[in-house]
Amino acid sequence: MDINPVLLEKVSQENRGFRELYEEHTSLKQRVEEFNKKKALTPEQEIEKKKHQKSKLVLKDRIEKILEQY
Repeated sequence: MDINPVLLEKVSQENRGFRELYEEHTSLKQRVEEFNKKKALTPEQEIEKKKHQKSKLVLKDRIEKILEQY
């Protein structure tokens, strides 16, 4: 996600809900990256990774919609 850092800071300060969405997105991104670092995943881990990826994409869409309003 390519976000203008100045805009990100401004919206984060003004909009608590946005800040929480962004923090959750960042957390999910880190979890997916941890799964990607592993050589092999169990079927359960693969399911969890896919779930995190989908959630991350939903949050990204919501974040982008909020940013478009600013």
